[in-house]
Amino acid sequence: MEKLLEQEGVASVGSSYRRVGECLYQNPSSGTYYAVVRLNGKQFKSSLETKSLPEARRKLRDYRKDLNRVDPAQARLSVSELCDKYLATIRHQAAGTVRQKKGISGLIKKQWGEVRARDLKKSEILKWLSSFEFGAHSYNKYLRTIRAIMALAVDDRILAVSPIDGVKEVRTPKPIRHTPSFDEFQAIVASIRAQGLYNSDESADLAEFMGFAGLGQAETSSLTWDDVNLDKGQLVTFRHKSKQGFAIPIYPQVRPLLEKRLALATAANAGNPPPVGTKVFSVRDARRAIEAACERLKLLPYTSRSLRRHFITTAIERGVDVKVIAQWQAHQDGGKLILDTYSHVRPVHSEKMARLMTLEPATKEKESEKD
Repeated sequence: MEKLLEQEGVASVGSSYRRVGECLYQNPSSGTYYAVVRLNGKQFKSSLETKSLPEARRKLRDYRKDLNRVDPAQARLSVSELCDKYLATIRHQAAGTVRQKKGISGLIKKQWGEVRARDLKKSEILKWLSSFEFGAHSYNKYLRTIRAIMALAVDDRILAVSPIDGVKEVRTPKPIRHTPSFDEFQAIVASIRAQGLYNSDESADLAEFMGFAGLGQAETSSLTWDDVNLDKGQLVTFRHKSKQGFAIPIYPQVRPLLEKRLALATAANAGNPPPVGTKVFSVRDARRAIEAACERLKLLPYTSRSLRRHFITTAIERGVDVKVIAQWQAHQDGGKLILDTYSHVRPVHSEKMARLMTLEPATKEKESEKD
């Protein structure tokens, strides 16, 4: 497959260059070695960036291997063209994700647009990333986008290896996200309901449902009566973030609220069941209502996500198995994310478990539990 450049390569790299071996030349003035290789009828030249002959020979071997792993026809592909190839592969992703990656790709094109993709170096990428004054989360987002672009280039044989191979993401801090206590949650719902506005009662129901069912804003706002089966005690919903449908039980704390909402929907339809596709909540967003309630009550600025964390925290404290909670949240990791995220959970459950650690042998404890 590979035809090596021999004597004719001298003219190609300059008549003053000294041939020191097959495909290997040296610039006498600088002492730097160059690789000159012909592959599929095309000539490729590259500085080996060394003045050491043994090192030059090792680099030449690597260079020839790399040439056999790439498509010579794409040797001049620019960074801008590579970014466009990448953006064409992510159109199926969420709109927010696409916008974010387009923005990052635009900055990459602005920085290196006409540079050949093969000439982009790790040091240049790291220097560029370090020029931004952003935190760990943003740094990692940029790095992940660049890594995906370079991985595509490797897969398409544009690059032999990614220039950022081995670059690790920055460790991000894991802040303790504030979660309302049960009393605070109840106070928020009551405060919303007490406003007496035309949609206050339904906004309060929406907030209460999120805290009692453990579902987020997107899942709750898209819920219809076709998804609710009170007889089977099951509720079917869709996790928009992971594009996955899943079912959860209708918990005892949720049932009275759903029965109330169903009675209202039935009355609104002249005593008949709600039509197919009828939303359980016509109010789509309780965010402002929750924020206003927190301000009135002088609480921390809780959000709809805080109410979901209230559900998970309460479940942990009541002794619900973490794997079961993970299933209720449509997690596929068996509870790892919940264990990592809620390691700071209020110590009620921990203290309850600690009381089991007595001086009595475990067998006696088991016997006493049976009694």
